[in-house]
Amino acid sequence: MIKPLEPPHTHHLNAAQGWLLFGKPGEAAVELDRIEPAMRAHPDVLEVRYEIHALRHDWAGCFAITQQVLLQVPERAFGWIHGAYAVRRMPGGGLAAAFEALIPAATMCPQEPVVFFNLACYACQLGRLDEAIGWLRQAVKASSRTRIIEMARNDDDPEPLRGRLAEL
Repeated sequence: MIKPLEPPHTHHLNAAQGWLLFGKPGEAAVELDRIEPAMRAHPDVLEVRYEIHALRHDWAGCFAITQQVLLQVPERAFGWIHGAYAVRRMPGGGLAAAFEALIPAATMCPQEPVVFFNLACYACQLGRLDEAIGWLRQAVKASSRTRIIEMARNDDDPEPLRGRLAEL
């Protein structure tokens, strides 16, 4: 089990998150660098570092960070979801690679509806609509029909499925 961060590390982490709210990744990075070196590999710190890289569109860096998180806490959905997101956008990645990167999360994080929703989105964009409906059904089991239908209506990826949402 990962030990929770304690002050003063939590103060720097909170400050970094605050800087990110203002769209200031450089200032956020400075705050994270104030954390004791041994604690910089903590998953909570890595998740904020991911956000810094994402604001800079450094998708390969984002993916590397998610792999560090997964080594420590593979049951934490963050690493799977954000790793797949980064793979989709990084050079040499793409939709099929993102889908494959996220598949293990269906087993590792069975209570996380976003895992199933994102698998549905990737399958949909790959033209595998029946498979996508199956993933959306899994998302409904992990959440609620109302929430998943709302997510599907507000996201561009599952647009080809909008006429089939009554099947959920």
